[in-house]
Amino acid sequence: MKFFVDTAEIEPIRELAATGLLDGVTTNPSLIAKSGRDFMEVTREICGIVDGPVSAEVVALDHETMMKEAEILRKIAENVCIKVPLTVDGLKTCKALTGEGTMVNVTLCFSANQALLAAKAGASFISPFVGRHDDNGFDGMDLIEDIRLIYDNYNFATEILVASVRHTTHVLQAAKIGADVMTAPPKVIHDLFKHVLTDKGIEGFMADWAKTGQSIL
Repeated sequence: MKFFVDTAEIEPIRELAATGLLDGVTTNPSLIAKSGRDFMEVTREICGIVDGPVSAEVVALDHETMMKEAEILRKIAENVCIKVPLTVDGLKTCKALTGEGTMVNVTLCFSANQALLAAKAGASFISPFVGRHDDNGFDGMDLIEDIRLIYDNYNFATEILVASVRHTTHVLQAAKIGADVMTAPPKVIHDLFKHVLTDKGIEGFMADWAKTGQSIL
């Protein structure tokens, strides 16, 4: 499963990219606003840090204006992935852009039927929001299972990008189901490294090593 980080903050992206585990980045208007930086500037900088897809979202709601915005965004770098909402105009834009060879991430997916439409429109990625789904009384991972089944039934090339990831259990469940990608805030990705027994093991090793009075350097 590919790991994307969901942020517009540069330093966390650099730190995770340095691990060699980061496959891409997702952003959205809310994350850009939180960063307090210029949209184009921060997107360009992120694209220079990671080789994988960097999702940059259009803000128009009509197809014609979406296409104009996408034309500007995809000139930022070759690894820009245009992010569009799961609406009629969004899918029209998706179909047009993918037909031109541009990566497209269709976002704000909350049903398997919506995911089916996105795949038929040629989406590179579909972003089901599991955390928000959970918030509204549904099981977000059931949605991922349904999409996986449908995509496998018809050999759709669209990759399932699990979004709105809230905790490490979401990551584990997504991997068990067979999602292609997950995108999470930096904290959730860092939490994947943590385990109390790992910490205790390191503590014990260090204590025993100190008793030897030796040094490798």
